[in-house]
Amino acid sequence: MADELGATEREIIAQRQRKAEALRALGVNPFGNGREQKHLARDVLARYGEAAAEEIAKDPGHWSVAGRVLAVRSFGKAAFLRIRDRSGEIQVWVKRDRVGERGFEIFKLLDVGDIVATEGPATRTKTGELSVEASSFTILTKAIRPLPEKWHGLSDVEQRYRQRYVDLISTPGVKDVFEKRARIVSTIRRFLDARGYLEVETPTLHKPEEAGGAAARPFETHHNALAMDLKLRIATELHLKRLVVGGLERVYEIGRIWRNEGIDRRHNPEFTTIEFYQAYATHEDLMRLTEELFHALALEVRGSAKVTFQGQSIDFTPPFPRFSLLEMGAGALGLAPEDALAGRGLAEALARAATREKDSEDAWKLERAAKASPGEALALAFEVFCEHDLPSDRPAFVVDWPIETSPLSRRRDSDPRLVDRFEMFVAGMEVANAFSELNDPADQRARFEAQVKARAAGDDEAMPFDEDFVRALEHGMPPTAGEGIGIDRVTMILADAASIRDVILFPLLKSRE
Repeated sequence: MADELGATEREIIAQRQRKAEALRALGVNPFGNGREQKHLARDVLARYGEAAAEEIAKDPGHWSVAGRVLAVRSFGKAAFLRIRDRSGEIQVWVKRDRVGERGFEIFKLLDVGDIVATEGPATRTKTGELSVEASSFTILTKAIRPLPEKWHGLSDVEQRYRQRYVDLISTPGVKDVFEKRARIVSTIRRFLDARGYLEVETPTLHKPEEAGGAAARPFETHHNALAMDLKLRIATELHLKRLVVGGLERVYEIGRIWRNEGIDRRHNPEFTTIEFYQAYATHEDLMRLTEELFHALALEVRGSAKVTFQGQSIDFTPPFPRFSLLEMGAGALGLAPEDALAGRGLAEALARAATREKDSEDAWKLERAAKASPGEALALAFEVFCEHDLPSDRPAFVVDWPIETSPLSRRRDSDPRLVDRFEMFVAGMEVANAFSELNDPADQRARFEAQVKARAAGDDEAMPFDEDFVRALEHGMPPTAGEGIGIDRVTMILADAASIRDVILFPLLKSRE
């Protein structure tokens, strides 16, 4: 095989294209059409394990494997290849006297990255490596473009995201992350299905008046045939609650969400959530269900209730501790909860806090808090001063949310200034948000009207007035609790990934230009 070191990529591509033509001259289509994978690498490994060469020789079998070539060590009339299929890696031993002259001519046109097929018995080499000793060999697909030798540095990290197909081939552990993600989703499905939930699908294109369910700015688009402006959904909530009204008393959707907001290691404008709704339940019921779910996820994906995320041990054994947003937010401002909620002394406390934090990256939040309602100001104070005080070694429920922060939540019977809601934080990230649902249509109408006023005052994340949703509530929605969980952040934690872009196969990036 030709030495490609020092050659430019263009020269390498031209060289490989010539090899593709040489394969055609040998009667081999370099871009083949189908080849049954009779065996996988794991089949060979499982069959022989650590068996000695003498034991393997008694029953070497006849193995037919196919995969991508990751490495080649050539010794003239023989070579060792390392190939990878979907199950793992296996060594292939290619010898001229075993594969014949034509097979060896085909082998000599091989490059790292090519996809090959081979058949032969199992053996163990002198160095102790379990191998398939090729009795036949062919190239199924010629890789025209070479794989990178290694990834390093910031620019290469970005290239990994742009060329995820190469990242999956070249970077150890990447495939494992997305296998964990798939197991997380399937575990959630099994968990909810076993409890009588029905999986559904709701629209991703919303009329402007339907584009609610969260405080977020939507993406906008246009439907030509209907001459209609539409928005990509920012939540599945309002349509799922319509289904509860219709009698689907336990319902969930795993779906893609789009929010026109900033990008950082915890946020991507396109992400995945699971939202589920249960009639005749409260947010307290969902707290217990959430504890059970996350405990089950940790056991399924990591094999233990205790997992490690970025060096920090996290124990998902229930029950999870609870913390009051009202008490912590007010305490951070030096106020009693009653005074803060009533607005007494709040403006002065926020001004003092803003002066202390004027050079911090959260200064803008305190400026926003100074113009907000008491409940919204407390939530912002909690975000700035208290979130980092939540336990790092346990999931934590944050309760006691002011009504202004939750336009779709049910008022608390014992204190209508608060709502029956919780958020769950893990490793400093919000991963779940749940509440007892508002089912009073008059109250919901008033909340929507308040959101319309907030939008008119400049809040571009305020919800629109969804008249049809109010109409649905007027038909009667049973007492219901609902919850949303961010699949991407859960995957970050259970796959020990530092950035949300590490758990999304094709994250949105700026154009190179």
